[in-house]
Amino acid sequence: MANVQAKHDYHMVDPSPWPFIGSVGAFIMLFGAVGLFRWTAGTDFIFLFGLNLATPWIFVLGLAIVLYTMYAWWSDTVKESLEGKHTRVVSLHLRYGIIMFIASEVMFFVAWFWAFFDASFYPNEAIQTARTEVLGGQWPPVGIEVLDPLHLPLFNTIILLLSGTTVTWAHHALLHNDRKGLIAGLALTIALGVLFSYVQYYEYAHASFDFAGSIYGSTFYMATGFHGFHVLIGTIFLIVCLIRASIGQFTPQKHFGFEAAAWYWHFVDVVWLFLFFAIYVWGSWGAEFH
Repeated sequence: MANVQAKHDYHMVDPSPWPFIGSVGAFIMLFGAVGLFRWTAGTDFIFLFGLNLATPWIFVLGLAIVLYTMYAWWSDTVKESLEGKHTRVVSLHLRYGIIMFIASEVMFFVAWFWAFFDASFYPNEAIQTARTEVLGGQWPPVGIEVLDPLHLPLFNTIILLLSGTTVTWAHHALLHNDRKGLIAGLALTIALGVLFSYVQYYEYAHASFDFAGSIYGSTFYMATGFHGFHVLIGTIFLIVCLIRASIGQFTPQKHFGFEAAAWYWHFVDVVWLFLFFAIYVWGSWGAEFH
């Protein structure tokens, strides 16, 4: 029965506990975040019965529930696909879903770009909301030694562009039923993603400015750090695809999981190009390099 194809274009979803469990985990994680912030600041968080909940463990519990829900829910989705429940229409709607998800991610980055450009175009106004720093009416602010865009940032740009070609190679190999090419392309893309993350960590460790010291640092780290987080998530996404490809779960006709990962990775590539030219190149124009 597991291999019987549906005789209609709709998927009658089986009852699932994961929406409810995921919601509970998200609430616990959000509530625990308050306690985590209080614990980090060294202050109490008294809630019920006089208990001090300023601890990181409530947040850790909520995060564990959310992560397990993600694993279990996606495992059920993969199982449904292998059982033939993802018909042509269902697959199309899954693609619509990943497109809408990526569109929502674009709006996140719009917020970080907006903050960076707002501070850079109007440095005199920015000083009114950040009185502890002296912008000197210029951008980057006075005293900030920015990162040389033609050094590590350019190296990371080349790494991501190469990773875009390797994931495309893997996709073409999959379409031509070349399993070895698929695995090799995915492995190279993952290696390049890990290398990118390491270079960005090295860059952060040697930067002459920090997150809290200036509005330049805040906007820089929020934009590039949020992108770095997406690279990490995308790398994990590709690792899962590599595992599934190794056990033969992808075919030229059925491979939405890989396709979604490839779209996400190309999205990460494109966002980095905007970050590189806007924040690293244009945003450091005429400044001192560190």
